[in-house]
Amino acid sequence: MHIIHSDQRVHGNRRDFQNIKKLLPYLSAYKGRALFALACLVLSKWANVSVPLVLKKIIDSFDGKEVQMLVLPVSLLLAYGAFRLLASLFNELRDTVFARVRYHAMRQLSNQVLRHLHQLSLRFHLDRKTGAISRDLERGTRSVSSLMNFLVFSTIPILVEFSLVAFILLRNYDWVFTAVTFGTVAVYIAFTLLVTEWRMEHRHAMNRYDSEANTHAFDSLINYETVKYFNNEKLEQKRYDELLGQWEDVAVKSQATMSMLNFGQGVIIAVGVTLIMFLAANGVVKGSMSIGDLVMVNAFMLQLFIPLNALGIIYRQIKYTLADMDLVFKLLQTEPEIKDAPNAKELQVDKGEVKFEHVYFSYDENRPILFDVDFNIPAGKTLAVVGFSGSGKSTLVRLIFRFYDPQKGRILIDNQDIKTVTQDSLRRAIGIVPQDTVLFNETIFYNIQYGNLNATGEEVKQAAKMAHIYDFIESLPDGWNTLVGERGLKLSGGEKQRVAIARTILKRPPILLFDEATSSLDTATEQAIQKTLREISSDTTTLIIAHRLSTVVDADEILVMEHGRIIERGSHHDLLKKKGRYWNMWELQMDNL
Repeated sequence: MHIIHSDQRVHGNRRDFQNIKKLLPYLSAYKGRALFALACLVLSKWANVSVPLVLKKIIDSFDGKEVQMLVLPVSLLLAYGAFRLLASLFNELRDTVFARVRYHAMRQLSNQVLRHLHQLSLRFHLDRKTGAISRDLERGTRSVSSLMNFLVFSTIPILVEFSLVAFILLRNYDWVFTAVTFGTVAVYIAFTLLVTEWRMEHRHAMNRYDSEANTHAFDSLINYETVKYFNNEKLEQKRYDELLGQWEDVAVKSQATMSMLNFGQGVIIAVGVTLIMFLAANGVVKGSMSIGDLVMVNAFMLQLFIPLNALGIIYRQIKYTLADMDLVFKLLQTEPEIKDAPNAKELQVDKGEVKFEHVYFSYDENRPILFDVDFNIPAGKTLAVVGFSGSGKSTLVRLIFRFYDPQKGRILIDNQDIKTVTQDSLRRAIGIVPQDTVLFNETIFYNIQYGNLNATGEEVKQAAKMAHIYDFIESLPDGWNTLVGERGLKLSGGEKQRVAIARTILKRPPILLFDEATSSLDTATEQAIQKTLREISSDTTTLIIAHRLSTVVDADEILVMEHGRIIERGSHHDLLKKKGRYWNMWELQMDNL
């Protein structure tokens, strides 16, 4: 799947208006708060616009009076202060009230996206980089808050203030004042948007080089040991510095264009204010306007440009926000490859018999994996599958879990096609110890209890004993509260596998899958674990995927796979007697002991 870079996201085909409409359901939980916040916004702008009106009256109250006869217009001065105070009060009230709306919407969308990501199929997660999914989740949910922020705190307030000022100017003064004021504003907005659009190329390049440099830095740190093994610290530093050098060049260009934008905005404001001052001064000279009118019109003009100073930043951020929002809504529209059938029922496991009936499977049409795989694991029996890497062994596990569906054939559990039952009930019935055990960056206790969240502490410890990891845990300074690190990297491979075995023991499912479950264990521990596995699988249906043949000699039946086909089957002794591929593999492994 193609990963979209930040500079590509803003130019793609999007449905911005439809996406904005999709925000409305997220506001429904607190629509009263949202309406009250909008009311506060209008009141705040009303108070803001009233300030120049009161200022005009204050100045006009002095007009024509002798200096020695001046009397302070106390009520007007108090009104001036009150309107300033009200503007601030309603602004802060709007922010406070709307905070719950914003953050609840973020919470709702975050939950929806994570729930949807868990529902998507394994293929989606293998095709996408985890970092890319994480960025989409973060940016998408943040975009909801950002867009609401821009609408409620930037865009709508400007429109409200423009409307109020336009009404006052048209009602009280010659139309030319309105024309000059809003003509200047229109030129200012057009200039800002055009220059911002032009200079975004430099911003895109900055973001791209910044992302690439950070990605490279983190990649080199993740592979710290490899860098040290090959003495390539200078190479990593050189590649990082080259990317930073490119970032530095475009950053300078970006700053230069920003300065040009700021100067151009200043020129437009200066020209507009000067024109207004000429018109107002002319009106004062002719007697059609007072000094207070001149001050008020000038104050209106400057007041309108204050929020517009950040227009370029707001415009760019809204474009990025809409692009981020488009990504997350497209993600939510991604259909899971594997779905429950409309009339899917709960899997009923009485015995636990597993059947593969003439299964064909390929990850894509150019990569066939399994060909006419047909076998049966009777209830309570153990079937082992062996073969060289790439023979399709682990694919069997993915198909049983229904991470994928076969192109042909069926998989049955107690004569129920797994396509006809719910995925949730299917996976509850299966326990697995995978070859590559990945643990949560939590405590050892949490990772074991993950197999059964209702298990008691004593049951968790009993499972650890059966997995031969209890003594190791007790010997740790923090014991059961020891954090295992990201993906369990603070534990050795063998320790991680024993945690995985304990976790599966705790689940106690009727069907067990072991995918190279003891591949990271030393011989003594492996033998002890094998004994445990035989004990817990004695009354369960068990499928063992193995590379070391010594781990499957007690299996009721062994399948030998090669290039996606079953080429031999039988017990350990039967297969040795045939002197076929299994016998060759056995001899090869015995020679290497």
